[in-house]
Amino acid sequence: MPEPTPQTTPLSVAGLFAGIGGVELGLQAAGMQTKLLCEWWEPAQAVLEHHFPDVPLHDDIQTLRALPDVDVVTAGFPCTDLSQAGRTAGIHGKASGMIKHLFDLLETASPRWVIIENVRNMLSLDRGTAMEYLVTQFERLGYAWAYRLVDSRFTGVPQRRQRVILVASQVADPRTVLFADDAGERPEADYREDAFGFYWTEGNTGLGWAQDAIPTLKGGSGLGIPSAPAIWIQGAETGQAIVTPCITDAEALQGFPRGWTEPAQHRGRASLRWKLVGNAVTVGVSEWLGRRLAQPGHPIKAPEVNLPEGARWPTAAWGSDGARRAVAVSFWPEKHPYAHLLDLLDVQSAVPLSLRATTGFHDRLMRSRLRYPEDFASALKAHIEHATAKCA
Repeated sequence: MPEPTPQTTPLSVAGLFAGIGGVELGLQAAGMQTKLLCEWWEPAQAVLEHHFPDVPLHDDIQTLRALPDVDVVTAGFPCTDLSQAGRTAGIHGKASGMIKHLFDLLETASPRWVIIENVRNMLSLDRGTAMEYLVTQFERLGYAWAYRLVDSRFTGVPQRRQRVILVASQVADPRTVLFADDAGERPEADYREDAFGFYWTEGNTGLGWAQDAIPTLKGGSGLGIPSAPAIWIQGAETGQAIVTPCITDAEALQGFPRGWTEPAQHRGRASLRWKLVGNAVTVGVSEWLGRRLAQPGHPIKAPEVNLPEGARWPTAAWGSDGARRAVAVSFWPEKHPYAHLLDLLDVQSAVPLSLRATTGFHDRLMRSRLRYPEDFASALKAHIEHATAKCA
């Protein structure tokens, strides 16, 4: 592979499956210029039209005949069929299967870089069929590839969000982008013990528990209903100790300016904003990517082993021409100053978790064999008693 060389002119971008522009906003912060956006969902289109008014917006990748001459093509394709919270139909499901149109477009395009983002579950679902499909398609087209699982907390936001970032190129080494940095996991001492995020929709087999953070923001429940996580605030007065963040908190937790998704309210219910934010790419992750795309580095010296065909996909790997190697790197390429959850949360706008939601979660938790702090169970019980008294 060629030696990495800094980019002297701004890289140009075509954003497919653009959503609300998390990838493009981060790349723009890294100095790039977006030349095309493609997004089918009207509420997301409204957000893109508002924030990227001068960028052409195509409404359906199925009817996009060709890509413009750009340096970077991005594709945060639908996770609906890959996510644990989704249908798990796999890479050839109706929604996630749309990624095939990317490879059709690459038949007649030659971007320097291609970026794919999706959920961690695609590494293991159906024995890794999704990742096998992606890398096989890239290799068929003559691309080298690398991927890495990253945690959005490395960018400083208090959201434990693990996503696969895959970078491919026909002319450069993707390792100079994905494996040029490794800061190692943030020490536990960096997290405060005054707030814990959890998913009140769980409680049978897991809590989605996160210290000084929220668990991964989701696009919605299995029924398609947006569901914000809850937060246990230690020491808060009764009735305010178990709360849910507001939508502008969710935007900030993804690295967007507060109010970013307001334009979507003109195209549908206000609750759709939760789905838009939950489906988005954390802005800081794409900004890190953008800086490395513009100025590739040298891959760090990290342990590697051959990855035989059919083996479980590791959390980081690279390949070219059929050769595949697993790489031992962390989920933390960088370590930005951390925004503690209660410092980011708009506590005045936080809504107490409803009696029905708290009661249902508490009942499931009590029937489970999960381990949890005793103070947490006491806080849930007090919250239920307070809400019941208010309703009486």
